[in-house]
Amino acid sequence: MAHFAKIGKENIVERVEVVNNNVATNEQAGVDFINNLYKTNDVWKQTSYNTYGGVHKLGGTPFRKNYASIGFTYDQTRDAFIEPQPFNSWVLNEDTCLWEAPVAHPNDGQDYKWNEENQNWDLV
Repeated sequence: MAHFAKIGKENIVERVEVVNNNVATNEQAGVDFINNLYKTNDVWKQTSYNTYGGVHKLGGTPFRKNYASIGFTYDQTRDAFIEPQPFNSWVLNEDTCLWEAPVAHPNDGQDYKWNEENQNWDLV
């Protein structure tokens, strides 16, 4: 199945639709199908369910850095879907188009949550 993200105002993803691969033989065919179905002329971009951080989970070719979800931004310059910034202190990794905390997440098997005020990870 092929997935398509509807791009709205300010390049924000408004919805994601699934189209059969027999119909969406390429991106334009999928876009045309959806616009014909809804009788619209909306902007749609194909997105890959198996792509995260610029890596395809099944070893295929990564597509637009991340799978699109409602509320994500489509960045035309990077040709990437980017989730909303979770905290003001986090910065965008240009290679993965994922947000990163200014302090690395502890890798000790315990659960942590980000504390924006202290700019650190708190043990849960």
